[in-house]
Order: sequence, then C-alpha cells, then structure tokens
Amino acid sequence: MTDAATVEHAIESRRAIRAFLPDPVDPTLVRRLLELAACSPSGTNMQPWRVRILGPQARARLEQGLIAGLDSPDLPIEEEYRYYPQTFREPYLSRRRKVGWDLYSLLGVVRGDHEGMKRQTIANLRFFGAPVALMVTIDRDLEIGSWLDLGMFVQTFLIAAQAHGLDSCPQAIFARFHPVVRRELAIPESEVVVCGIALGKADPEAPANRLVPEREPVEGFTSWLD
Repeated sequence: MTDAATVEHAIESRRAIRAFLPDPVDPTLVRRLLELAACSPSGTNMQPWRVRILGPQARARLEQGLIAGLDSPDLPIEEEYRYYPQTFREPYLSRRRKVGWDLYSLLGVVRGDHEGMKRQTIANLRFFGAPVALMVTIDRDLEIGSWLDLGMFVQTFLIAAQAHGLDSCPQAIFARFHPVVRRELAIPESEVVVCGIALGKADPEAPANRLVPEREPVEGFTSWLD
C-alpha cells in the first residue's frame, strides 16, 4: 500500500467495536499511539487533552463502582455535559434510531427487553472486555474550541490504532457516571469526564461487531458554492 492508501484504509475500516479479545496490547504501542495523537492540531498549541490509562486495580475499582452505581437509586445518573440535543429532529432522529436498533437486532435484543439493554450497558461500562481502557478528560474552564481540539486528538488516536492493527471504541457513557469515575480515578472537579476509549483486538465472532453504520454521501452534507 502507498502511504495515502494506508491512511485511507485506516479511516474507512475504523468503526466502534463492542466486543474484544483478551489479547494483551504492548504498552509501548499504546504510548506510541498517544504520541501520534498528540500531533493533532490545537488552537495556539494549547493541547487541552488529558488521558488516564487504567491499570488492573484502577479498572477493577472503576468497573465495580459503575455496576453498583447502575443499580443505585442514590446516584444521580446524568451527563456532565450535554452530548445530544434535548429534542431530536430529522434527519438525526432516524439515523439514531436505525443504528440503535440495528445493533440491538444483532444482539437479539427486542424493543422492551430491558434486561437485554441492561446487559449491553454493563458491557459498555466494562469497556466491552478490551484489554486496554483509557479515560479522557478536559479542564473544565476551557471553551468549545478546546473541545474541538480534543475531538481531533481522540480521532487521531483511533485512526492511529487502526493503522497499527488495533480496534477501538470511543465511549461517551462514562460522562453519565462521572461521580463514580471521578471518585474511583481521583479525577478533580476541575476536569470534565469526556469519554472512555476501549482498545484491543476485535472479537470476530461477536455479533455486535458485524454492525457497519451507514454514512451519508458527500452530496447529503456538502454545498459547492460558485
């Protein structure tokens, strides 16, 4: 492959993986992926990203706390920041519904199957069994431009991982459980819990990994102005 073809393949083949093999990932490679992600552009070179790589003990504490929090009526389960609009409208509503039910169909979860949905939520909170778990935060006092920079950092990390033969899943669910994440990982109030990242090798036998979301054609979101 040419360099351009390699980059294009990494971009086009990357997708959210929701079941991983237990095969370990070399920590040196994880560090290299972070070095590559750090090449992402940021306004006036602020580099507003913060990453925590979870070791076995930290991850076990976090996952236990999250599962307990899922069933706790005392834990306020609300996002630390608003990821989605308060009211969905078209075309976003249809796209959201389609990818959701396409996934649940692969998992054999039908409408109203609350236990099946809960199982998938637990899998999500356990980083889908990935051997590497990361938590991404940003300083609370930064503005939307820095959030854009952080998004480019995460995307660069995901694409770099794909180019190195690793699969990934960015996970916004952790923002909903930020009190638990903050407590178990000792994250100060001055940082916003943005997302987690699951990293490893996809389980090729897992039904969830057959999901390939549809993408809009260029004509659907582009205007060519004279």
